[in-house]
Amino acid sequence: MPAGPVADSDAESGLESTPESTVGLVIEGVEKAFPGYGQVLDGVDLHVAAGTSLAVLGPSGCGKTTLLRIIAGLDVPDRGSVRLGTRVLSGQGAWVEPERRNIGMVFQDWALFEHLNVSRNVGFGLPRSERRSSTRIDEGLELVGLSDFAERSTTTLSGGQRQRVALARALAPRPEVLLLDEPFSNLDAALRASVRGEVRRILRELSVTSVFVTHDQEEAFLLGDRVAVMNEGKVVQFGTPIEIYERPVNKWLATFVGDATFVEAMASDGSARTSFGEVRLDPSISGEVELLIRPERVGLMASTSGVTGTVTEVEYLGHSTRYALEVDGQLLVARQSSSPQYEVGQSVGIDLGDGEFWGFPR
Repeated sequence: MPAGPVADSDAESGLESTPESTVGLVIEGVEKAFPGYGQVLDGVDLHVAAGTSLAVLGPSGCGKTTLLRIIAGLDVPDRGSVRLGTRVLSGQGAWVEPERRNIGMVFQDWALFEHLNVSRNVGFGLPRSERRSSTRIDEGLELVGLSDFAERSTTTLSGGQRQRVALARALAPRPEVLLLDEPFSNLDAALRASVRGEVRRILRELSVTSVFVTHDQEEAFLLGDRVAVMNEGKVVQFGTPIEIYERPVNKWLATFVGDATFVEAMASDGSARTSFGEVRLDPSISGEVELLIRPERVGLMASTSGVTGTVTEVEYLGHSTRYALEVDGQLLVARQSSSPQYEVGQSVGIDLGDGEFWGFPR
């Protein structure tokens, strides 16, 4: 929901003329505890560069929604600070009320007002003189593809349309930061993919600094320029989606963001010896390691002249097929973008290719 009116000088400006954000968000040493729950946030440090999107990814109860509420000013941190550009919003002896932060928020349940029509919902966060009629309302509805729904009751809209109304309402006051709390969790799978694609387009078109929380790895990787993975109140890793997926900092994170198989190996000089043969490994890793093998890195073939495995499970997922294999007593998972080619009990050849792998010291 919008967090307060905009400056008078912006009153006649529309969303289409919104300049790229020049204000970044800095979170330093934020801690928060609740009676009966203990420590919910434990020394969180994050930096969201101006005009970029940060996805906060983590399991339920890890503290990600509390972090979002602290940024918005709905919760007060016990320690640490939140800055928007050079302006301290909380901490260091300062506190800015939520309505004065110029931060927009889209809640998980969208929080629309059922007694107001679509147009008045979108204009709710604008100055009173603009709430019934404003170019910002018109441009916001056009941006989310709902220009023809201005006079409709929100109770007559589909879930995807309600979500887009909530997004237009949050963007109408031209916030410096947009926060989204599990914005797609109330949508079915097919609609979720469509709506999040639209949200991605809108955020990039406006170059708005944004933070959204999710427990869905695919959403985080799709929408986040950077991803912060949280667990038990701490940031486990902060980086690009590629860094998080291909070079996770520990085994827990490796399994949290995707299928992962770990194979014992001996590493030295940029290579590792495994039961599948020798593979290239990041040169910084040496000694006894557990090699991380993602399913898409495992090539399968009918030929059994080299390293082989036995298919123990086949799962057809529509867009791909997942195989579980046994190789010298070890489990290996493979995924191919095709219909099932092999059967349970069949012996198949295995090829890990010549790409570089990642691993963890044992």
